[in-house]
Amino acid sequence: MNTQAAPSPQFYLTAPAACPYLPNEMERKVFTHLVGSRAPEMNDLLTQGGFRRSQNIAYRPACEGCRSCISVRIIADEFEPTRSMRRVMAANEDIISTEYPAQPSTEQYSLFRHYLDHRHQRGGMSDMSALDYAIMVEDTHVNTRIIEYRIREEGAGLRRNPRGELIAAALTDMMSDGLSMVYSYFNPDMEKRSLGTLMILDHIRRTKQLGLPHVYLGYWVRGSRKMDYKTRFLPQEHLMARGWERFTPADGDIQND
Repeated sequence: MNTQAAPSPQFYLTAPAACPYLPNEMERKVFTHLVGSRAPEMNDLLTQGGFRRSQNIAYRPACEGCRSCISVRIIADEFEPTRSMRRVMAANEDIISTEYPAQPSTEQYSLFRHYLDHRHQRGGMSDMSALDYAIMVEDTHVNTRIIEYRIREEGAGLRRNPRGELIAAALTDMMSDGLSMVYSYFNPDMEKRSLGTLMILDHIRRTKQLGLPHVYLGYWVRGSRKMDYKTRFLPQEHLMARGWERFTPADGDIQND
């Protein structure tokens, strides 16, 4: 019988770089590779420990003197939508969401490119090519899906593979305790639809249907306006020094649609 222990993951530290969320701050990350047969198990454990996944890399902030990045997860089985969230759902009753294997398409990349060009012109992903996008979607050793959101075509009914206009998509990891939203994007010209909110609500619905407790949203940074939307989905837990703790919002933490 082979009693040799499985190799432990090796962790590495990046060099300091400008923080994308807080001005005049520098960031560092600790990371490891998610490869091999143990990758799904490691992804679960690391995500539950505050890591995020990008392709086959799991990373988390390791900044000196700053702990502003806080991991957030929604408690799905207790969640009830607010009045404004119900309005978002009503406004998008013509949208069909469909889950597929993590395979890229030209249509996805076109929407992704449109999203970046309008929302993240100076971000780290701004120059991603079609090949870069394909690698982002396909380069995974864990249970990953892509969920497409389309406008239902007239007369299409509820057929298995709807072919209406693609207006949003989410790259999502299926975990033992819920869903982790790795990356999502949408048509920026459809601002009134609140598609970002819609995708989170849909992930909560899917998580409830699976009988799982959590939707992982990544990091929240108090003071970063582009992160404020995450604290609207209550109840939720934040990963603090003593572990996951239920979040009690302070004045100014919750933003309207």
